[in-house]
Amino acid sequence: MATTPVSPPQITILGLGPGDPHLLTRQAWQILNEISEIYLRTRQHPTVDGFPTHLTVHSFDQLYEAEESFEAVYREIVSRILDLGHRPQGVVYAVPGDPYTAEATTPEIVRRANAHNLSVRIVTGISYLEPSFAALGIDPLPHTALVDALEIAHAHHPPFPPDAPALIAQIYSPRVASNVKLTLMTLYPDQHPVRLVHGAGTSSQMVEDLPLYQIDRSPHIGLLTSLYVPPLGPGTSFEAFQEIIAHLRAPDGCPWDKEQDHQSLRPNLLEETYEVLSALDDDDPDAMREEFGDLLLQIVLHAQIGSEYGEFTMAEVIQGIYNKISSRHPHVFGDLELDEAGEVILNWERLKATERRENGAQQKGVLDGVPLALPSLTQAFTYQKRAARVGFDWPEITGVLEKIAEEMAEVETAHDQESRQAELGDLLFAVVNLTRWYDVDPESALREANLRFKERFSYIEKKARAQERELSSYSLEELEAFWQEAKGLELGTGNQGYPTSNL
Repeated sequence: MATTPVSPPQITILGLGPGDPHLLTRQAWQILNEISEIYLRTRQHPTVDGFPTHLTVHSFDQLYEAEESFEAVYREIVSRILDLGHRPQGVVYAVPGDPYTAEATTPEIVRRANAHNLSVRIVTGISYLEPSFAALGIDPLPHTALVDALEIAHAHHPPFPPDAPALIAQIYSPRVASNVKLTLMTLYPDQHPVRLVHGAGTSSQMVEDLPLYQIDRSPHIGLLTSLYVPPLGPGTSFEAFQEIIAHLRAPDGCPWDKEQDHQSLRPNLLEETYEVLSALDDDDPDAMREEFGDLLLQIVLHAQIGSEYGEFTMAEVIQGIYNKISSRHPHVFGDLELDEAGEVILNWERLKATERRENGAQQKGVLDGVPLALPSLTQAFTYQKRAARVGFDWPEITGVLEKIAEEMAEVETAHDQESRQAELGDLLFAVVNLTRWYDVDPESALREANLRFKERFSYIEKKARAQERELSSYSLEELEAFWQEAKGLELGTGNQGYPTSNL
């Protein structure tokens, strides 16, 4: 029975291996000896020097000088390869390493070729990965992040978990190395030991050990340079933290943690929040680090419980806030131009209202989203800020000051306890409005005042103990003198005759 001859592929994409001609596959070498011409993404690859002598070699190197970005270069290469693929003889296109490893043009060529009914043949090659890991003497398993240097260079935070190693490809210039370094140093210490791998799989292969901050100073950086970043340490990634929380809830986990639910953990969440605020009040970075961790524990624990109950996962929590932040900052992630913070806030409110309408949610008032459980000072402050966003505000601060005086007068003329409580509430509300005008958080201001009072009163108690007297035995004038001493010590001046004041 006669067989139908198989048509040759119209586009062949061939991997040139890491750089040593001896590392070409037998299949690739056979094709190179059978064809008369080849198109290269770049001629800047050591394997090219080992090509059969009869080959006519074309390259797209000139595009790297003519185009403004790599994306533009790759688009043009893809278009030209597709055009060449329509020729009767088709085209053989060669790329460094393997066609599907760190090669942006291959997937797009295949996608568009399929749309045009062009057949594509992939001739795999040894990528930069195998000789890189051999040079480093490591096994990439169980997990090593593979990252493009250009992605990291344009990022603001490393896009991989720091408790796993990472191999960063295409550190092809000191400028790229510098940008990669700056992004990595947002997470890794300046002295974190890293390894530059130069020319992996070639005769000039070299591994260079140095601290992270020095990588852009290496004189050996070139087109075949990669960066290996060892792990930061166990327990440094969000994923590792999720695992330990999930373990606490597992059958072999902690009896206490397994019994908890959203409602039973509510007091813990509130307590940890206030401990965070206390660390902020003290402006204590070590305490902040610890308390933020305790608060994060509560959030991850709630997410784990939500996952077990089929309510939501941590991925959904993160994706939800990610999408919200992205959509509500079109002036950062979109084309909208906003120059002032006030414009940003107004646009934020408009976007929230639009989201509610699109989601079919009931129309809410400006103040409806403020939690009723907020501390009263913070709640008042938030109400006033939201009302001001839509124009309900005094035109000048003098109106605020006059309102405080008015409320003070009404307190003085209140005729009973109920009225006095209402008028004092109005007075406090007016004072909170003044803090807003001065751009001061009232909750923080009062907490700081409380702390000052506590420290000064403790000083008075200390003085009394030193004199072996009871506080009640002192006159108000004597206690006031101690108070002024405490204030003077805070200012570093001693008692300089400050006017009598409780604060």
